[in-house]
Amino acid sequence: MAVERKLVDEHVRRVMVREYLKKETERAGFGGVDIQRTPMGTRITLIAERPGFVIGRRGATIKKLTEDLSTRFKLDNPQIDVQEDSNPSINASIMAMKLAEALERGWHFRRAGHSTLRRIMDGGAKGVLIVISGKITGGRSRREKFKEGHIKFCGEPSLIWMDVGYAVARKKLGAIGVKVAIMDPKARMPDEVEIKGAEHGGTPVASAPPPSIPPLSDYARSELASATQPQAIGTPTTTEGMEDEEGPTPPGHTGGSRKGGRPTKLTDIEGIGKKKAEALTAAGFGDVDALRQTSVDDLARIAGIGENLAKKIKQELERLDGGA
Repeated sequence: MAVERKLVDEHVRRVMVREYLKKETERAGFGGVDIQRTPMGTRITLIAERPGFVIGRRGATIKKLTEDLSTRFKLDNPQIDVQEDSNPSINASIMAMKLAEALERGWHFRRAGHSTLRRIMDGGAKGVLIVISGKITGGRSRREKFKEGHIKFCGEPSLIWMDVGYAVARKKLGAIGVKVAIMDPKARMPDEVEIKGAEHGGTPVASAPPPSIPPLSDYARSELASATQPQAIGTPTTTEGMEDEEGPTPPGHTGGSRKGGRPTKLTDIEGIGKKKAEALTAAGFGDVDALRQTSVDDLARIAGIGENLAKKIKQELERLDGGA
């Protein structure tokens, strides 16, 4: 239990030292304090807007602070290091104190709040939250908030990147509390992801080569040619086993299958009409001899012919050639 009590006493003493330095350096613009114990003693880093007010004439003020820390708070060999805040506009303690001073001078709370908000955001902060609570305009206490940008209220981002400062404005109606929370300009959220490519020094990702396209076969070329032929509206794309509706044999027709002679044209073969003849011609079978040399499977692959019609054409050719 002695260890726990010692830790509690140490933290209470640190809080009392902070409150004492904040009260004594209020005119200098108190911006925070860091207390570290070293083998040589206790090192105290004090951040202020105007370090000259902390040091005093010929170092009188800082000597008095060092003696008080040694006698009142029993610090071992205290050494105070005063540093100037490079950007006081994003220091929550300094801005809270300035806002409290503006309220004490009689500024309207909305004017003072918006003015402080604009100054903090112009300083480069990612977000800011200002809370003014107390008897602001009358006898009843209330609370007013001013916020802008990105703000975190809890979690690890809030503990790491949010700087919180408090101040009190003392007016005739009573005390008014001021809270200022500022998000650091360098804050990085857990969901912010940066993908580094080759231009940022990362390992470039090897891209797969484009797939090679094999050359077209004769059959594929014939199919592509038949597919690009213009078709009339309403013409069916697949007519396997169907025959074209054509009229009677025109006058002057000689030597066709319908007459029992040897065929010389594609339309002389039973089952091949005008449309089928055009399809066969586009596929590379423009005469009867080409049909005799091809197989049933090659004919069946032609658009608009089909397997049944291909068999019928080959049977008709064999019958006519045999009869001749």
